[in-house]
Amino acid sequence: MNTADYIHQIDIDPKAKDKNIWNYARGQNLIIITKDSDFSNRVLLSIPPPKVIHVRIGNKSMKEFYRIVDKCWQEVLHLIENHKLVTIYENQIEGVN
Repeated sequence: MNTADYIHQIDIDPKAKDKNIWNYARGQNLIIITKDSDFSNRVLLSIPPPKVIHVRIGNKSMKEFYRIVDKCWQEVLHLIENHKLVTIYENQIEGVN
């Protein structure tokens, strides 16, 4: 995947509410990447699409954030194929069906 494979919510609708983001992602069969637990909570009660990648690594510098995500991103992409929720922690990754 490259950056052309990603759409930022601001590029769609800067004022979109969570419900609008969810419905857009569902309609386009997208994966939501977020630091917001509302989306990971919602996906647990839903059948995809959308799927959710929840980044839970706390407040980090952008350099540290990218280092952590870059280190595990291929595994995250592999897990999201068969899981509706993948959570990235600083030292582990978790997938939920």
